[in-house]
Amino acid sequence: MISNQILQNTIEGLKGIARIDFCVLDIDGKTLASTFEDTIDYEKAVMSFVESPADSQVIQGCQFFKIFDEQQLEYVLLASGDSDDVYMVGKIAAFQIQNLLVAYKERFDKDNFIKNLLLDNLLLVDIYNRAKKLHIDTEARRVIFIVETVHEKDNIALDNVRTLLGGKSKDFVTAVDEKNIIVVKELTGTDGYIELERMSKDMLDALQNEHSEHLHIAYGTIVNDIKEVSKSYKEAKLALDVGKIFFDEKDIIAYSTLGIGRLIYQLPIPLCKMFIKEIFEGKSPDEFDEETLTTINKFFENSLNVSETSRQLYIHRNTLVYRLDKLQKSTGLDLRVFEDAITFKIALMVVKYMKYMETLEY
Repeated sequence: MISNQILQNTIEGLKGIARIDFCVLDIDGKTLASTFEDTIDYEKAVMSFVESPADSQVIQGCQFFKIFDEQQLEYVLLASGDSDDVYMVGKIAAFQIQNLLVAYKERFDKDNFIKNLLLDNLLLVDIYNRAKKLHIDTEARRVIFIVETVHEKDNIALDNVRTLLGGKSKDFVTAVDEKNIIVVKELTGTDGYIELERMSKDMLDALQNEHSEHLHIAYGTIVNDIKEVSKSYKEAKLALDVGKIFFDEKDIIAYSTLGIGRLIYQLPIPLCKMFIKEIFEGKSPDEFDEETLTTINKFFENSLNVSETSRQLYIHRNTLVYRLDKLQKSTGLDLRVFEDAITFKIALMVVKYMKYMETLEY
């Protein structure tokens, strides 16, 4: 079914060309879209027209047209005026809406196919058979982008994304839940992960300008066969979840950049608690004061470089060494030793993961 907004845009465009007012009603006489007011005056006329065998008729100074969807009456179109010119333009408008019905039905079929493909609801043989019927290339290079919005999306939001992406017929825009818009993007033979990052930034800029709300974009790895599209979707979904925990400062996150965060995200919470207890003997890294945590994070940011870390913290080198010695006494871990630094870094990430999972329980 075509949205009322699409119908409205269509007849407004036609009016702009032909300078004739139009109105689209359902078979019960309810107005769906109109370029003029007082359409309630035509409700009884529409009901009478629906019952008549005629496909077009002049009633109350307007040309009436029936619009069918596979021989099922779907809409009634009114064109204001009863001249031959109005009749001709009305027939063109009815033909345009008829074609929209066909196009949207085809897109709906493709949308259903893409949704089931993403959710792994199709058998392998069905994937190729349905893709062939819908004229979808099975061997194209594709990647999945997930756009997470703050508010629940609607059909208008989906249409806006399609418009912003250029409405390319080989790309698909759909949704399987309330807040995430999914883009199945077809790539050229030369597109790589540098191009994907650029596409993500362009998409983010365009959508944030359009919606003026905070958005997150995640994407999976490039796949070469249509049966692997669900794999890229799962990767993008995982990137979105893991990114919220370990890369919350980033608006764009790629599955290929998740690193060790991807492994930690799959650990059971009891195992995480056991690990923290063994490393810190009952303490937790988040119990350290802000100065200590700032020192630790800056030390990691500078790849364990004492001189550069002390310079960025505006402290003397000996002061930094003193803080690191003090941390070693309390935890048994010397961050200047690579193995201890790795252990401490993983512990910080595990604590962050545990805290995030706790928030989901409430």
